[in-house]
Amino acid sequence: MKMNPVDPKNRAATPVHAADSKREQRARPTLGPVARQVAEQYRRDTMSPVMVSGVMRIIEFCVLLLPGFAIYAGHVGLSTHLSLEYPLVIAGVSLLSVILFEFSDAYQMPALRNPMSHAGRIFLCWSSSFAVLLVALFFLKISEEFSRLWLGAWFASGLGVVFVLRLVTSRVIRRWTRNGRIERRAVIVGGGKNAELLIRSIERQPYNDIRICGIFDDRDDRRSPPIVAGYPKLGNVDELIEFARIARIDMMIVSLPITAEARVLTMLRKLWVLPIDIRLSAHSSHMRFRPRAYSYIGSVPMLDVLDRPINDWDSVAKRAFDILFSLLGIVVFSPVMLATAIAIKLDSKGPVLFRQKRHGFNNEEINVFKFRSMYIEQCDPTARNLVTKDDPRVTRVGRFIRKTSIDELPQFFNSLSGSLSLVGPRPHAPTAKAENRLYDEVVDGYFARHRVKPGVTGWAQINGWRGETDTEEKIRKRTEFDLYYIENWSLWFDLKILLLTPFRLLGSDNAY
Repeated sequence: MKMNPVDPKNRAATPVHAADSKREQRARPTLGPVARQVAEQYRRDTMSPVMVSGVMRIIEFCVLLLPGFAIYAGHVGLSTHLSLEYPLVIAGVSLLSVILFEFSDAYQMPALRNPMSHAGRIFLCWSSSFAVLLVALFFLKISEEFSRLWLGAWFASGLGVVFVLRLVTSRVIRRWTRNGRIERRAVIVGGGKNAELLIRSIERQPYNDIRICGIFDDRDDRRSPPIVAGYPKLGNVDELIEFARIARIDMMIVSLPITAEARVLTMLRKLWVLPIDIRLSAHSSHMRFRPRAYSYIGSVPMLDVLDRPINDWDSVAKRAFDILFSLLGIVVFSPVMLATAIAIKLDSKGPVLFRQKRHGFNNEEINVFKFRSMYIEQCDPTARNLVTKDDPRVTRVGRFIRKTSIDELPQFFNSLSGSLSLVGPRPHAPTAKAENRLYDEVVDGYFARHRVKPGVTGWAQINGWRGETDTEEKIRKRTEFDLYYIENWSLWFDLKILLLTPFRLLGSDNAY
């Protein structure tokens, strides 16, 4: 389900300080002491079970390779005439085994926690890989050229090291689960009997990796008890947004009946801006869809409403992309950056770099670096006054570097450090305005663009929505393109945007 930004109804302009005050009250509701204490408790990131399973696949592939190569080198020797065939066979059998383990669900968390329950499947998959190898060697008429001792020794030793690895892994995973390092943190939205049934159903699941952090409900204590199934009600839905800014929450489960459509939609309009998975509990619903329409926590069915964008291995791939191309950008543009620094020092007094607070991932404030383009005494770190055409605050060098986007080059270092991504929604200053209204007052759902890291360049910028956002239409269009990018992200999309950026920015007339 995709939530599209809806332009708000026209509202009368309010004085600057009044608008800031209202926004602060709306965006930062006060958490109660218990809710804040719980949020601080879950501030630390956890390891995703998906990531743990993925790393296990890589380790197990290497563990299966090692005895095969070791026995080959020690018994057969590296100088044999089959010096190419042996390594290919070892790699092929190891890869096939990992694939078969995957199809037999041997990398699911229950199997990793309790390896002996899947011992038969592991033995069968490893044996099947060798059976495929023997059949292939027979039909290729080269089976007699391979050492039978090597085959037998590798089969036995490979099976042994896999079981040892899995026994060690199960102990580590159980310890990490007890310590809270491997878990999926969830909050329940909606209290009462539905929430209690949901919590009991989740807690009954064997090897459950869900940690319920608390309950949020807009109803008062008369309609929604303050404690449900031993979990406290921490606040209302507005306070949940602030809670999720502090705590590292993975999932939000709405425990309202599907028939309460109006109430569910009202909540989702507020909560879709958060970078978390949103699920609608279907455990107590009499409506039944096809099994593939559900995701499951154990055997508890859930309807997927929204998925956290760029998660798990996608985030690893994007981070690797950022590091690689940030380093490349620093090397390629280092002469330009050096020349710019010299020109700035010669043109006006003051530091070369300018640091500005911007909204980052999940609404956190980050420091973004730029080359200084204004006179030092007229710099505007809060961006309360947007730069306009022929702005007297901008230096001579500043006009050129802003026009060509050279002033943004230091953000390669932001991307390298991880506060920015190379590609993503451009970060805005917290107090930036369009027509004297804060951006989140102009665009309903504006903060949904912060579900991913902001970027040095983005889809909106290469489509012409760059530079001054002096009108409400400009910030609406920029947000629209940003949300399209989030919903359609891929590494190829990032590469396309990155390659198009120099051509689109040089031909832009919107930057002053």
